[in-house]
Amino acid sequence: MSKVSPGAAKAFGRLLRFYRERAGVSQEKLGLATGYSKSQVAMIERGERKASASFVETSDPFLGAQGALLEVAEEVTESGVAAWFEDYLEEELKATAIHKYDNHLVPGLLQTSDYARAVFESAVPALDDDEIVPHVTARMERQKLFFRTPAPLVTFVLEKSALTKPLGGKEVLRKCLLQVRERADLRNVTIQVMPDGRETHAGLSGPFTLLESDEGRKQLVYVEGQVGRYFLSEQPDMGVVFARYSMLRAQALTPEDSVRLIEQVAREL
Repeated sequence: MSKVSPGAAKAFGRLLRFYRERAGVSQEKLGLATGYSKSQVAMIERGERKASASFVETSDPFLGAQGALLEVAEEVTESGVAAWFEDYLEEELKATAIHKYDNHLVPGLLQTSDYARAVFESAVPALDDDEIVPHVTARMERQKLFFRTPAPLVTFVLEKSALTKPLGGKEVLRKCLLQVRERADLRNVTIQVMPDGRETHAGLSGPFTLLESDEGRKQLVYVEGQVGRYFLSEQPDMGVVFARYSMLRAQALTPEDSVRLIEQVAREL
């Protein structure tokens, strides 16, 4: 996987905004000149999206940047990792335990490449074709954490509905479920499924990730929303989410029953 200089996407975004505002050009006007929407320009300025070569080549002279944008853009390689996700990945790399609750799709750490591609192809605003491949590659690279030494403890609680949504088609989902089943056999991995029909549920506030590390017995909660991503690291909020995860595990099927359900869903596709 190609690498990106830490913060390079954010630095490019800040520089783009500086030259755009200095030139008195709105995000909408820059979008019209480059073939991007206003929201896509905003995402680039926040470091959430990589600018295409054609975007940079058009923006630099249009904004009077005199080659500065072209220069900085060279540092933003096709890592497939958005700038806002770099902070999370740094913590994930140090984690001795990772706990994930998801309710709408198979988590990235358990996805096959075809399933991951289907996820990125569903993005709104749409990703360019040359963005999807590095995104998928980066996601597959992350899965090496299951096999690192020392191996982290990794647990999942997944809604049954996340295992039945046929992103990419039924065959893509079936192969993904078979990989989920294989991951469940790893000694450091536990996967539990939340069955349909529960009358009480501890996860109604949505998905989240819990991280633990030996670095000062550090604990973090990571949450992604529609327009924001953030860490929780202070009490009492962090303790509340950890308690919710404990309740979710108690409400979910046992690991053994979860494996049988995953196998059944895969067979029925």
